[in-house]
Amino acid sequence: MQTTRLILVGGFLGAGKTSLLWETASRFIKQGKKVGLITNDQAPELVDTTVLLKKKLRVAEVSGSCFCCNFNGLTQALNKIKTEANAEIILAEPVGSCTDLSATILQPLKKNMGRELKISPLSVLADPEKLSDILNEGTAGLHPSAAYIYKKQLEESDIIVINKTDLTDSNKLKELIIKTKEKFPDSDVMSISTKTGEGLEEWINEVVTRTDTGKRLIDVDYDIYTEGEAVLGWLNASMKLTGENIDWDIFCRQIMKKLSYVFQEREAAIGHVKMILENDENYLTANLTGLSDTLSFNGFAGKSDQALLTLNARVEMTPYDLENIIRQHIANETSDKIKVKEKAWSCLSPGRPEPTFRFDYVVPENLLPKN
Repeated sequence: MQTTRLILVGGFLGAGKTSLLWETASRFIKQGKKVGLITNDQAPELVDTTVLLKKKLRVAEVSGSCFCCNFNGLTQALNKIKTEANAEIILAEPVGSCTDLSATILQPLKKNMGRELKISPLSVLADPEKLSDILNEGTAGLHPSAAYIYKKQLEESDIIVINKTDLTDSNKLKELIIKTKEKFPDSDVMSISTKTGEGLEEWINEVVTRTDTGKRLIDVDYDIYTEGEAVLGWLNASMKLTGENIDWDIFCRQIMKKLSYVFQEREAAIGHVKMILENDENYLTANLTGLSDTLSFNGFAGKSDQALLTLNARVEMTPYDLENIIRQHIANETSDKIKVKEKAWSCLSPGRPEPTFRFDYVVPENLLPKN
């Protein structure tokens, strides 16, 4: 039986998971390997899925609930990618506000698909600034219950991957690695930069050669976990925009800059705000993960009479407030120059996690195929 390598990359919202998956997938493809990706969210209309499809990757999306609460959806996506892409490697990204993955995803996968999957160690990405604050008993600017989720993600990891090292002083990074190892001695600690590629090959080598995944279970207080997710307003929207020779790059940049300022003024913690604006084959992406100085843009949409806009926002405020802010700023920027036709719109706070499975024991590694 052909086995497929599954690489699961977790980490809190804004840690850079999608960028890592894309960069990793592109390196595998250059090596001639067949690769598929699985994205995950509480609602459809994902910016990440759109971007990855634009890059001509085979992508399956599990939406409407997290992997752990829709385990059958995950296994269906795995089988779909394996069949359609004949994938040798599948990269999967769970919802950024999820934890308890060892008990609810890794152990069930080992038990039910251990003969057909080579499951890599669970990698959990961490932003260096947020990680540093968490290690110093802070909340990384998050609600305490959301910070609890962040800590639990680190605690259950097989590998903690400190990302965005290009933004960190080398001496501070060394200290951060030491502190992380001291705080989480059961996890390996690595550092990478998806922007420069530093450390990426070392991490890839680890996850394509190892199968020691889900080595332990953690205690999770599901009441705190539930609150930590519920403090986030969760908005996914897509719409068709029409106007006369509109400069879509200026339009997108103006909306994202103004959103960043209003969230900062309200001191609302941001998981992420992502946008993609598509003009035929051209597209511009935007990403905000914190204060306004974290706002970044990539690509070029250009001018035309119509475009498609997809926006995802995860912000610590009520869904009502988040929806009003987003609608107001879109209305302000479109005014009478641009007509907006909504294709999809959902705004919510996640409900209590109800995992399909929650194992109370670690499935032995001998159920996994050997390299």
